[in-house]
Amino acid sequence: MSEWSVSRRLAAEAFGTAMLVAAVIGSGIMAERLAGDGALTLLGNTIPTGAILVCLITVLGPISGAHFNPAVTLAFWMRRSIGLSLAAPYVAAQIAGGLIGMIAAHLMFELPPLQASLTARTGAGQWWAEIVATFGLVGMILGGVRFNAPAIPWLVGLYITAAYWFTASTSFANPAVAIARAFTDTFSGIQPLDVPGFVVAELVGAMLAVWFFGWLLYPTPRPLRAAMRQSRS
Repeated sequence: MSEWSVSRRLAAEAFGTAMLVAAVIGSGIMAERLAGDGALTLLGNTIPTGAILVCLITVLGPISGAHFNPAVTLAFWMRRSIGLSLAAPYVAAQIAGGLIGMIAAHLMFELPPLQASLTARTGAGQWWAEIVATFGLVGMILGGVRFNAPAIPWLVGLYITAAYWFTASTSFANPAVAIARAFTDTFSGIQPLDVPGFVVAELVGAMLAVWFFGWLLYPTPRPLRAAMRQSRS
């Protein structure tokens, strides 16, 4: 049994997601105010997001696993690494934390706590980008779990840093973050009408990643692996 209580795990998920969203939205606001150029603003939004992920996963990973993302929680639930009784509260904590982080960012920059974003992000290209982004993110995490768990903070941080630039959607790859970003009419926003399409695409990407990377990373079927371990013992 883990030494971390359920309440502490949920607090870690809520806090981590809040800090992630605050970094995404806050850095977008700061970059837009300082840069005045689209590419520089995106760069100013990208680097803090990747950096905060390394910090948060390193510190909070031992407590909750540092999902901060319903798509990641779905992936671990599909792999039976987390039960539904904990996965559902994780998702609720992540969504609540994302909204808290959005409000925190707004208050720092003296903006209204809640806004409805007017930034349209929709269409087949955007949805496909979110499938690709989430597929890759979950794949990096599963690969890290399989081969090099201490590297996971860097794998995630560097992957998201790259995915901001190679995906048409700037790689939300996170339903909780997408929901929170619907309530900020800033550089990082997405209009509420477009959120469901992003969420569906992200969940599809996660499910595809579980299937593909499960096949790729674990060539020996699970029952056979268990039998082999028992025979060795």
